[in-house]
Amino acid sequence: MVALDRSLISRLALFQGMAPEEQSELLRGARSSRYAKDSTIFEQEAEAHSFFVLTAGHIRVVRTTPDGQQVIARYISEGEIFGVAAALGRTTYPATAVAAVDCVVLAWANSLWAELARRFPVFGASTYKTVGTRLQETQTRVVEMSTEQVEQRVAHALLRLANQTGRKTDSGIEIDFPISRQDIAEMTGTTLHTVSRLLSKWEDNGIILSGRQKVTVKDAHRLVVLAENRDKG
Repeated sequence: MVALDRSLISRLALFQGMAPEEQSELLRGARSSRYAKDSTIFEQEAEAHSFFVLTAGHIRVVRTTPDGQQVIARYISEGEIFGVAAALGRTTYPATAVAAVDCVVLAWANSLWAELARRFPVFGASTYKTVGTRLQETQTRVVEMSTEQVEQRVAHALLRLANQTGRKTDSGIEIDFPISRQDIAEMTGTTLHTVSRLLSKWEDNGIILSGRQKVTVKDAHRLVVLAENRDKG
């Protein structure tokens, strides 16, 4: 196996606070892989053989409900750890991970998790913090799905994506990976028709720009007003 250079991870927040030699040592057990857009990295309920860090690209995390409905749980951005079933006390993956664009990931054998978390406490603590934050985000989304109107849910979803992956452009804050209206529908528990109607209305009102698998938030304040249901029409 070719040794991986620590420059792959040294700039990532997950590994900040680790000494250079610790970063290099951590990488000894990793392998680097490329995944083409729309390819699957792992399947929901499959045996958790590895855990991963995304070094380039974006990943879509999809859960399939008992009745067969697909729900996009979240997107993983560059520098994030994912698929850490062991940190959740699981032996299988709770969701499916799909490359939203061409991706590069680092993977470690799941059997190494406990040892690495013990040997590199900064890495372990960062991972558990990430897992905790995602669990809190999941709880927030459950509350949104059960208490908010569709317009609020879609506005919240766009704001989260803009905050997570937004790239400033002359037109506003562009969500920096391809996302379709169907993807947004699957994130918010609604229909493609409803999302299309809302995005078209918001575009007419100058709140967003919407193109082929691209969304740019032009007026974040007005989108926040919609998300918080403070719009007086």
